[in-house]
Amino acid sequence: MTSRLRPLMVVGCTSSAGKSLMVTALARWFARQGVDVAPFKAQNMSNNARVVDGGEIGVAQWLQALAAGVTPDVTMNPVLLKPEADTQSQVVVNGQVRHDLSSMPWRDRGSHLWPAMTNAFDELSARHDLVLLEGAGSPAEINLEDLVNNRMIDYADAAGLLVVDIDRGGAFAHLFGTWLLVPETTRDRIAGFVLNKFRGDASLLEPGPSMISGRTGMRHAGTLPVLAHNLPDEEGATIRAGTSASSYTVGIVRYPYASNLDEFHLLAQIGEVSWITNPRHLRDCDLVILPGSKHVAADVEWLRAQQLDTAIIKRAEDDEPIIGICGGCMMLGETINDDHGVEGGAVGLGLLSMTTDLEPTKLTRAVTVGFPQMRFPFEGLSGVVASGYEIRNGRVKTQNCELAPMLWGHRAILATTVHGLLEDPRVVEALCGARPQPVLEATFESLAEAIDEHLDTDLLWELVEGSPQ
Repeated sequence: MTSRLRPLMVVGCTSSAGKSLMVTALARWFARQGVDVAPFKAQNMSNNARVVDGGEIGVAQWLQALAAGVTPDVTMNPVLLKPEADTQSQVVVNGQVRHDLSSMPWRDRGSHLWPAMTNAFDELSARHDLVLLEGAGSPAEINLEDLVNNRMIDYADAAGLLVVDIDRGGAFAHLFGTWLLVPETTRDRIAGFVLNKFRGDASLLEPGPSMISGRTGMRHAGTLPVLAHNLPDEEGATIRAGTSASSYTVGIVRYPYASNLDEFHLLAQIGEVSWITNPRHLRDCDLVILPGSKHVAADVEWLRAQQLDTAIIKRAEDDEPIIGICGGCMMLGETINDDHGVEGGAVGLGLLSMTTDLEPTKLTRAVTVGFPQMRFPFEGLSGVVASGYEIRNGRVKTQNCELAPMLWGHRAILATTVHGLLEDPRVVEALCGARPQPVLEATFESLAEAIDEHLDTDLLWELVEGSPQ
């Protein structure tokens, strides 16, 4: 058991600098040293979310908790923004939707969100010896009030590591410019910097790192190469190709507000997976998936605009396998009704005799599904029991009764309101004919080994054991 350690915050010069991956790697690295460590991000923005005790959090913090070996909960991501349009997001606080804040102008939200952020951090830090904080975007967005980076690092009195994506170019300018623009309270706490996503000969970097250290006082904490890993993307859609030689092909329809796309990360281990935005690309797929959606009405209209609706209906008529998950399940029905003004109603594809009523209260729960006796082409699923989760405002009904057991099979169509079933290797094997190997644990271990190999671990200990010099 360790004594209490100083919080460590990973901030980035830009979005996609590698903050989430860095925190995941550090979480496993510190856990391997025997530290009771937990992740924290005051505010995340993503339509990829996971159900935990108390509601939902961003998938990045869920993964970081798994890497740390602790149970994910809502204190690890007290504020989650889920985009519903280009200028609108659903606000989730402590795992629950806050409709009042979702409709509030962005600049008016801060005073309402800050107490949730600090209370969650305080609760988390009281339960664990080390809290790893992740920043959001850049701490140098001088036009905005920055709660997540600058105010949080000050509140937590955390030591800071500044991460830059050197692969995109301009890394030293990003580092110096960020250091120069952040508030003095942040500047005083950022003790080191990491050059991330490096390709090539690291000996050619000097004297760049030394010059940055000389001008800022930040120490060079290490240079990480581009790391191969199998973590799902925390925000968007990423397919990380596996090593399978299988010719099985899966097409996942990529509508604008597709959600929970991280749940498909195992599929690439057994075949070829592609994102579908063109009806022509459906023809060669062994399996087509309609994933979740944060805005079902907008996405089903997008299907029609792309003429994907016609292609999906034709596929169903030809008895070629289709799976609809949550929002995708709702699209396969007849209507999506919105009497409460949740996100808008729509006419579905009419392939299943069911309707959806959108309710203001969101269901967030873990569920276990037992597949009933299934017909071709899903007969391999018969009797399989798998765990998943639900995040939905829609109440799906057939013949005026809510759908149970949350599965609906008709000809070559399988619809379910449950996410996460395709993360069970048995389900993937039953559908695709090959069993994938779990990849998360091996990925966490390889990331921790990268910390050992490429970062100054003495500096890491110095940062968390006392005030950096």
